[in-house]
Amino acid sequence: MRGKTLFVSGGTRGIGKAIVYAFAQEGCDVAFTYATKADTANEIIADIESKYGVKARAYKLDILEPLTYQDVYKLFDEDFDRLDFFISNAIISGRAVVGGFGPFMRLKPKGLNNIYTATVDAFVVGAQEAAKRMEKTGGGSIISMSSTGNLVYTPNYAGHGANKAAVEAMVRYAAAELGEKNIRVNAVSGGPIDTDALKAFPNYEEVKSEVIRRSPLSRMGVAEDLTGACLFLCKDGSSWLTGQTIVVDGGTTFQ
Repeated sequence: MRGKTLFVSGGTRGIGKAIVYAFAQEGCDVAFTYATKADTANEIIADIESKYGVKARAYKLDILEPLTYQDVYKLFDEDFDRLDFFISNAIISGRAVVGGFGPFMRLKPKGLNNIYTATVDAFVVGAQEAAKRMEKTGGGSIISMSSTGNLVYTPNYAGHGANKAAVEAMVRYAAAELGEKNIRVNAVSGGPIDTDALKAFPNYEEVKSEVIRRSPLSRMGVAEDLTGACLFLCKDGSSWLTGQTIVVDGGTTFQ
């Protein structure tokens, strides 16, 4: 992967941070976005560049304003001369999802719409801008991170689960139309992963114990468990794989 470039949204913690490090370790230059913590982003950049000898840059992005991706990509173009891989990973939490995270009877349009904006709209705009740049260098790989919460019932997760199903459908449409440009589009769907976002769930301990009970591997997933699928989808070994969702869930969805 040396000489190639990854751009991932939401790269300062959890799954996004694990992806940034996994690709950098393979010799790939990395760009990522952050929401508010510029200091954290700069610490990651310094650490990656010193450890792996690759180029790393970070850009501030408000995932609830997807069109600002266009401004971010202009900054990206000043730092990098090519884009090979784009991974849409960033999510929202906190006050923005009030009315979108909760039992069905408490769901509200504003919260649901915010989740759609951050999940589907952001993927669309980010992938569109990525595809314009990939086309110039002969193709690339686009990935949307997803969740098995659209396959199995997860308490309070209806808003997120429905929107993960929507983004997986969008992935298939993008794959059908971008294939002629030699751009492959897939999704990686993770089971419950032990991240800060999951720890914010009010029923975190209940979710964790249930995941451990369901998994034949008898453990909770961690962010690094998803990086292998992302690397695979960006390497030549997956050159005939597009429009698919790879489920990485410790076997929790088939029981």
